[in-house]
Amino acid sequence: MRELLRRWAPPLVWMGVIYVLSAQPSLPSAPEQWLDVVLKKSGHALAYGLLAWLYLQAMRREAPPSKRLRLLSLVLAVAYGVTDEVHQALVPGRTPRLTDVLIDGVGATLAIALEQRRARARPPAPR
Repeated sequence: MRELLRRWAPPLVWMGVIYVLSAQPSLPSAPEQWLDVVLKKSGHALAYGLLAWLYLQAMRREAPPSKRLRLLSLVLAVAYGVTDEVHQALVPGRTPRLTDVLIDGVGATLAIALEQRRARARPPAPR
């Protein structure tokens, strides 16, 4: 049980951080609108990229992780992105956007792809 908690605590805590941030009626804005958009959309990609990577770390039992685990990590991150946008529909001052879910998916995909590339670059363990 402790091992399960140790592995799953990081993604669960990160999901909580995302939830708390999306529950805010409004987030601070950058002085320029274009910069505000870039920062917020980059934040989406980074947040869900990290979430996908944390899911992957929680589920992996072998190195490198299987294609199935990488795909599952991606699907879980995007699914949480969908629930986050539904949650935002209930928060005054917030607007759910399909584009945010797409950006979440791009961030998650990039994180999983980078992890796969890193795993391939690692030399095989000695036998």
